[in-house]
Amino acid sequence: MFSTSKFFFLGSAAGVSFSSVAVAHTNAPFVSAYPWSAGFGTKYADPGTAVASTGLSVAFSVSANVIAVGNGVTSPRVQVYPWSNSGFGSKYANPATVPGGSANGIAFNSAGTAIAVAHTSGTFISTYPWSAGFGTKYADPATLPASTGLGVAFNPAGTAIAVAHVTTPYISTYPWSSGFGTKYADPATLPTSTGNGVAFSPSGADIAVAHSTSPRISAYPWSAGFGTKYANPATLPTSTGNGVAFNPAGTAIAVAHNTSPYISTYPWSSGFGTKYADPATLPTGNGTGVAFNVDGNAIAVAHVNSPYVSAYPWSAGFGTKYADPATLPTGDGAGIAFFN
Repeated sequence: MFSTSKFFFLGSAAGVSFSSVAVAHTNAPFVSAYPWSAGFGTKYADPGTAVASTGLSVAFSVSANVIAVGNGVTSPRVQVYPWSNSGFGSKYANPATVPGGSANGIAFNSAGTAIAVAHTSGTFISTYPWSAGFGTKYADPATLPASTGLGVAFNPAGTAIAVAHVTTPYISTYPWSSGFGTKYADPATLPTSTGNGVAFSPSGADIAVAHSTSPRISAYPWSAGFGTKYANPATLPTSTGNGVAFNPAGTAIAVAHNTSPYISTYPWSSGFGTKYADPATLPTGNGTGVAFNVDGNAIAVAHVNSPYVSAYPWSAGFGTKYADPATLPTGDGAGIAFFN
C-alpha cells in the first residue's frame, strides 16, 4: 500500500552533482529530506507550503528537478516542488483535477514529462503531463484498475505504465504514449492478493509486484506484456510485501515487508538467486518502502517505528547500517526515494 517510486529513479540531469533522499511519513511535516553522501546530511528545511496531510508516497524526477509527495485524503493529495541542492522550492499549482482519495503511489516517467498517481477512489489512477507544472489530466484508461491503486511505475523506456491495486488481477498494465493504450492481458499466473508495490527492472525486461500473501513477491519477464511468471524465491519474504525495487544495475531486487527482518534482498538474473544475509542491524518495524540510490552503493528502507528510515551501504549485500539522521522523520515512514 506504499510506494517509493518505489522505488529509485534512474538518470541524472545536466548540472546535477548532488544527492538527496526523501521520506514520506505519517506526522507533520509529512515529508523529510536530507542531503546524501554515504550517509544522511543535515535535514533540509521543510517545504514552505506544507504537505496537506499524512505523507504516503514520494518520488523525484531527476530530469525535471522536482519532488512529488502524495498524501492522505486531504486535497490536493499530490504536491510537487522544484528540487535543488537548497532543498524545496515554491510549490507548483495543484492539478485542476485532483486525484480521488489518498495518493498511495507516485511515479514520473523517465523523461520527466508525465506524472502518475495511484489513489484510493474514483478512477484509481490519474496521470498528467508535466512541464514545470501540471497539464490537463490525461483521459482515464478505457479499462480501469479494478480497485484502489496502491503503487505505480513507468517502464524505463516510458512506453508502459503499471498499477498495483487491491482486487484481482492485482496488477494492471497499459501501453503509454502521452496517454493510456488498451490494457495489456493479465499475467497467466496472477499475484496471489492485493498488489502493494510495483517496479520494472532497469532494462525494462522484467516487472515485479509486491503483494499481501505468499509468495509476497511475484516477478515476470516483460516485453509489451507479461511473460511466464518466474519461480518464487527459495526463501520468501516473511509477510506482506509492501514495496519493491531493483538496483540500478538490475542485479539485485529488494522487498520491504511486514515481520522481521522487514527487508529481503536477492540477486537477480532473470529470476531470484539465493537470499542475501539480513542486515546486522535490522529496521525496527514493518518495511513500507525501499529504494537504492542511483550509484547502487546504498539501500534505504522506510519503516514503522523510530528511526522510521534505515540505510545501509550495498555491495552484493548489506554493509554496516549508516547512522540515523540527526533529525528523524516525525512518524512512521511510508515511502522513500533517492535523487541524484
